[in-house]
Amino acid sequence: MADESEIRDQLDALAARIVEKALAQSLTIATAESCTGGLVSTAITEIAGSSAVFGTGFVTYSNAAKARLLKVPTDRLERFGAVSREVAEAMAEGARREAGSDIAVSITGIAGPGGGSDLKPVGLVHFACASKLGTFHTERRFGPLGRSAVREASAATALGLIEEALDRLAQAVAG
Repeated sequence: MADESEIRDQLDALAARIVEKALAQSLTIATAESCTGGLVSTAITEIAGSSAVFGTGFVTYSNAAKARLLKVPTDRLERFGAVSREVAEAMAEGARREAGSDIAVSITGIAGPGGGSDLKPVGLVHFACASKLGTFHTERRFGPLGRSAVREASAATALGLIEEALDRLAQAVAG
């Protein structure tokens, strides 16, 4: 397993690429974080110049916050649970809309050590990324790595999704 400085370096490198690409395309980014508690926003704002592309980070740990701040439909939260594709997609779309950003990423999962079930085990994390090209979802099952490791791996995955969205938007413009 990577040590703390290696993880920090990985997050910094991803965030620097994101800021550079977003600046080059004049695009803005927002985040909607649950289990990562602001780690993605922190990584982005560690980069000098990030204020030109990053304006809003939502930390919506509770279902009530997801519904109130991101306008995630409560029936979706009740039917699928907070840790689901459906809620991750609604979080990303809500963050993009509420922040008025070009791209928004969301993260919702079970970092552990408790809180898991057979259906939704510890280490299960759902991600979504929304842009004008639509919303795409990915699911990761990190396993019981420990709370910090799941959160850090989730932050890296989310940053990777933002970079993927930026690349897709650049390709769409290039035609």
